[in-house]
Amino acid sequence: MSRPGRIPRRSALRAAIALGTAVTLGGTLAGCRTSAPSGAVLSDGTLDDGHGGNGARWRLAVPEGTAPRGLVVALHGFGGDADAAFGLGYGDAVAATGLALVSVDGGNGYWHARRDSTDSGAMVREDLIPTALDRCGLPASTRVGLLGWSMGGFGALLLAGDLGPARVNGVVAASAALWRTAAETPAVAFDDRGDFERHSIFGRVARLAGMPVRLDCGESDPFIRANRALAEQLPGVETHFEPGGHEDDWWRAHAAAEMTWLAARA
Repeated sequence: MSRPGRIPRRSALRAAIALGTAVTLGGTLAGCRTSAPSGAVLSDGTLDDGHGGNGARWRLAVPEGTAPRGLVVALHGFGGDADAAFGLGYGDAVAATGLALVSVDGGNGYWHARRDSTDSGAMVREDLIPTALDRCGLPASTRVGLLGWSMGGFGALLLAGDLGPARVNGVVAASAALWRTAAETPAVAFDDRGDFERHSIFGRVARLAGMPVRLDCGESDPFIRANRALAEQLPGVETHFEPGGHEDDWWRAHAAAEMTWLAARA
């Protein structure tokens, strides 16, 4: 089920191919679930922040009847929203892992500062995480897990590097939208070449070194080559490169394992 005003995934995929751009979709169809996952209590609200995300909607799931043992921040893909992580089944792992899960409407700005004065990355770092930790009854100093898919996979790696190991206990990037050079990127991802160079994950590898990182990607995914290249530069990275493409069904099939992986590092 797609939301009104959104381009269906297959149509957008065909359009992207026709334009010669890399596939950057993720979560367009996933955000259909509104009920609480089994064994979890769901709440939501909006953020009042100074990063151009005023009114951004968040959703938080906590284990029912017990305090969460940690927090996972889920970053959606291009075209997604705060519902997408729950549509892909990440919320279904809350009860089993004991972890809280929070997601937010992050727009399509690839989780970093843009020329239009929005900064969805700062919104997550400075507003969403403190809000979610407070709602969970966890100390403000609690380290969090980061996960995302497609655009959100890029964002999880980017924010992990910004926050550092003192704030992050693990990061999962599924089918991360990665490019080696500015010439490969679609216009929507970065404002210009300088913007790409400031935020390229390949230029920030040192920030991730020593941090638990898991890269998941389908072997038919258009981003598999860049994900393999990043894995070669990250000592100790755990990879799961398996058959499959850049699609909801692949991410949904790996959601429980990714949450369990983060739980082991909480």
